[in-house]
Amino acid sequence: MLDEVYRIVQQRRDQSADQSYVASLFAKGLDKILGKIGEEATETAVAGKGGDPKEVVSETADLFFHVLVLLGYYDLPPERIYAELRRRFGVSGLTEKASRSQKSDAR
Repeated sequence: MLDEVYRIVQQRRDQSADQSYVASLFAKGLDKILGKIGEEATETAVAGKGGDPKEVVSETADLFFHVLVLLGYYDLPPERIYAELRRRFGVSGLTEKASRSQKSDAR
């Protein structure tokens, strides 16, 4: 499903901003897209705190959608995320996080 939504994002990005929400986000630029991700992440956190499963699902769907818009902005297909998750799969979260920290320290 994420791949299908991403394809629609890619199709709509060049449409008229008057006729497509996705196109309107692209027209407003990266800062607007990032702002929507921040907004949806906050709403997801609030829904999680509230404990209503329907709200958690709804807000998470909004968050995923806006992340797909960000990926579309950079022409990054969801497969790139899936590949990164596969790379991390089976590695302790603490170990993986430490390896990222070591990489940034080396820069």
